[in-house]
Amino acid sequence: MKITVEKTTSKEGDKQTIRLVYWYGSYKTHEGKLKHTRKREQLDQFLYTNPKNKLEKQHNKETNQLVEAIRAKRITEAATGQHGFTDIGKNNVQFYAFFGSVLEDRKSNDSASNYRLWKACLLQLKIHCPHENLTFDQITVDWLNDVKKFLNTKATTKTGNLISKGTASTYFNKIRAVINAAHAKGIISKNPLLQVTGINPGKSDRTYLTIDEVRTLVKTNCRYSCLKNAFLFGCLTGLRWSDVNKLDWSEISIFNGVHRMTFNQKKTGNLQYLDLSAQAYSLLGDPGEGKVFKGLSYSAYMNTELVRWCMEAGITKHVTFHAARHTFAVNLLSNGVDIYTVSKLLGHSEIKTTQIYADIIDSVRSDAMHKIPDIGLIQM
Repeated sequence: MKITVEKTTSKEGDKQTIRLVYWYGSYKTHEGKLKHTRKREQLDQFLYTNPKNKLEKQHNKETNQLVEAIRAKRITEAATGQHGFTDIGKNNVQFYAFFGSVLEDRKSNDSASNYRLWKACLLQLKIHCPHENLTFDQITVDWLNDVKKFLNTKATTKTGNLISKGTASTYFNKIRAVINAAHAKGIISKNPLLQVTGINPGKSDRTYLTIDEVRTLVKTNCRYSCLKNAFLFGCLTGLRWSDVNKLDWSEISIFNGVHRMTFNQKKTGNLQYLDLSAQAYSLLGDPGEGKVFKGLSYSAYMNTELVRWCMEAGITKHVTFHAARHTFAVNLLSNGVDIYTVSKLLGHSEIKTTQIYADIIDSVRSDAMHKIPDIGLIQM
């Protein structure tokens, strides 16, 4: 790191303000542009732009000496760890190498899907900043804000579309986790994240079906019976596609006279059990061995048939298989089931995740109140 003096002339042109610039190195973006990582410290000093007398010249001389003394002091402080790093050796720790070590820990402790998110985050970060020798002394507030801007406006999916706000928020949270881990290990003593806000994920559209719409689907013919049964099963259990698709007869038993599923969630890896209603169990067909919904697969023709089936039933919503999970949650809450119970049935680890569905219910109730016909009380 180097420290330089920067002077800025006032609008009037008669004086110059002074600040120190801390240079933490540079890197190239994925566009090939050179980016410098630095921060500035404003000093409570000024110089006369064009000193006109001895007093002003003397003032400039003494001020320059003072500024140089402050700069020398800051260089010493930086070398002894007082500007964000515990020692000179640690400030040279490579960011990507440390990120990789965190990634390895996640591989052992996280679900496969979450681990893939970590890998995707690292890939996006290297697209934006391919400088492999990036060190922690280059991870500044400016650098982090630059990463935020990239994730919000330039990061794309494999198909070339911009990533969603929710994905950008998730990626940035993982970068935050890495930096916080470095701070906890003493690699950095001052955390730049204290001056950086996260990315707002925004509100995502959660399509769900009403009970009447589900009843209509039951009566409507679907080309693939395994798809129809699996989707309706999701509406009655709230299971994710991944868990419905992998459902095996060995995971179903009878407990206290009720059919029960005992399974590991594919997304989280957590063990969960779920008692099945008579309606839900009837969708499974005759007991057997191996996969329950034989013939079910994630494919273009299955997705197309799901949309066609819904349209045939008069449903114009953008329905995906995950809409079955949303349908389960919204309809339970609409019928008075408490949010804690719904959270447990969905397998959420935090109640705030389920709160999203409660917000949907509030919105539906509000909209419903405004649909009462005019009875002539208000004169237009």
